[in-house]
Amino acid sequence: MGSSSARRWIGVCIDCIDADELARFYGLLLGWDVSARDGHDWVQLRDPGGGVGINIQSEKGYEPPIWPETPGRQQKMLHLEVEVDDLDASVQQVVKAGGAVAAHQPQDRDPSRIRIMLDPAGHPFCIFLAGE
Repeated sequence: MGSSSARRWIGVCIDCIDADELARFYGLLLGWDVSARDGHDWVQLRDPGGGVGINIQSEKGYEPPIWPETPGRQQKMLHLEVEVDDLDASVQQVVKAGGAVAAHQPQDRDPSRIRIMLDPAGHPFCIFLAGE
């Protein structure tokens, strides 16, 4: 890559069946508003404080990842990490917004400090206490 061209990371795109549903979920979880939509199954959320945003797009052939990973099945490609000030309240917020606590919680993680969650499209993500 040449040094004459500026580059900066602005976001990540998450695939799902229903972009509007997933945008509503992440908007509630992160306190972000929709900043753009194309009217054809693509929605953008931006951090009002600046920084990286999330694009969400509907894909007809979307298959949710399996957590924990299982050979021969759709695996997660990446996951989001969300820092929180109150783990129990955040777990309740995720569930109220349409997400779920993942059935599998790794034994080597302290459940009083970190929790693996699933968004409505089945993507695993971590919520963890600030300062960890």
